Amino acid sequence: MAISIAGGVRPGKVIEIERRLYTQLIVGKHKTNAMLDELSVELEESVNKLDIERQALTLRLEKQAKERNVYLEVSAQLTRTVSNAIEHQLAHPQMILDGSGIGDDQILLLDLLLKPDLNLNRLRPIIQSISWLSRDLINVINSPVSGHRRPKNADVQVTDIKLVLNYIGMENLRLLVPYFCLRHWLPSGNANLLWISRKLWRYSMISAIAAQALAELYNQQPSLAYTNALMYQFSTSIILSLSGLAFENTWGTWLREASHSREKQVYDAVMATDFPAQAVLDQVIQHSHRLNWQLLTLLKFEDSPITLVLKELDHDYHFTELSVDAAIVAKASCYAKVLLLEEQQQIDPQEKRIMFDYYQFSAEEIFRLKQQNFRKLDLC
Repeated sequence: MAISIAGGVRPGKVIEIERRLYTQLIVGKHKTNAMLDELSVELEESVNKLDIERQALTLRLEKQAKERNVYLEVSAQLTRTVSNAIEHQLAHPQMILDGSGIGDDQILLLDLLLKPDLNLNRLRPIIQSISWLSRDLINVINSPVSGHRRPKNADVQVTDIKLVLNYIGMENLRLLVPYFCLRHWLPSGNANLLWISRKLWRYSMISAIAAQALAELYNQQPSLAYTNALMYQFSTSIILSLSGLAFENTWGTWLREASHSREKQVYDAVMATDFPAQAVLDQVIQHSHRLNWQLLTLLKFEDSPITLVLKELDHDYHFTELSVDAAIVAKASCYAKVLLLEEQQQIDPQEKRIMFDYYQFSAEEIFRLKQQNFRKLDLC
């Protein structure tokens, strides 16, 4: 990968295009299909029902001037309350960690998986202590749709974690553990964030698979590039989860209070108020890159190769000043942004060229990335 000595920050056009992608992910109303085993049909049906109900309420409120004024006032106040709560949390990184439930065991696991001489015996007690991760890995082996190798008797359900880890193997764990960690950190079971979660998850996976392919092309460590690319959305996932929880709690409390006091206009106004996606987007843009490494530092992983790359990506370096590890993540992230913006017809050929020129894509890199299957992990 060619690295020159040119300096300077990212061009304004590059920044604008990159923010456009985050706007599509967080604020955009388009829906996307689930990837592989993502999210239940029941939740999707609930989300669609809630969307239809809100749209009908909003249309009715818009036709009635008095009720519309109540709606605008209540909705603005509710949004402000939620936004203030989110801002307060984001100003205190330790509060974010406490609210997220992320412990040092999860980051230790990611860090250990980057070591070339690691054995399964070192990993097993840590994985066993994380119940949701153990369950996800057991499901990999026992799922009838899994293409992974399974025990000879396919009817036997494997529940012993030692056997599960042996069947999966170290190289696949380097892919699956970061995969399941980020998926767990994303908002789940929250009707207000279903489409946002799916879009961010797809963006994250495209970035990670692209980073892995670029690392292989340049004889770098694929698992490091893959993990770094997923962890680039670490704090964004947490911000979304905490924001969704703050909105759900406040929204639910206001609904109950309006119902109890029999204030139908207020109840309808609260019911019609949507998740404050624009306010959350602003917080993500302002805080996410800094929080990526700050949260890891609070967990005592300041010397981890993951933390070092995320900290480098937070600085407003020109692309040509990045280390190879950071440059791979930046390139992969750029490719994912362009791909998703193209799908939504939100980027024109000239803008695509600007992006690829700034991140110095070669014809070989673009060819390699076009060959990738971004819909599933390529397990051994």
